[in-house]
Amino acid sequence: MIVDLSPLNCPVLFVKIISEGSTRTEKKIVKMTIREAQKIVDAWVTTTGVRYFNELTNMTILTEEVGELARLMARTYGEQSFKDSDKNRNLGDEMADVLWVLICLANQTGIDLTEALEKNLKKKSARDTSRHKENEKLKG
Repeated sequence: MIVDLSPLNCPVLFVKIISEGSTRTEKKIVKMTIREAQKIVDAWVTTTGVRYFNELTNMTILTEEVGELARLMARTYGEQSFKDSDKNRNLGDEMADVLWVLICLANQTGIDLTEALEKNLKKKSARDTSRHKENEKLKG
């Protein structure tokens, strides 16, 4: 099932796909804000996914997804070698899995991530104005 994004007013691009003699048109999201992402995830969860898992289950799933991302990072950028089961993993897809579950948690707990991120950036900017510039460990 494809979620209809038109009621969400998300910018979409219609892409014509031609393969093996058949033609179909798909909607592709061009770009979205964090707030739009929260709406899209909610629409998907409440239609295709039926309902949200409870918060504790989603927190556990988030931990699992972060672990999968960590595993791929360790093999891609760290010293661990790839196992056959890791070779077809995609770093962007693993990050998107983490983001997806985080958005689910935000939606079900009533957090506007755009607002939360804006507040968090202000907090960090005020707190860390010179902290990193003065950190000897970060100097060349």
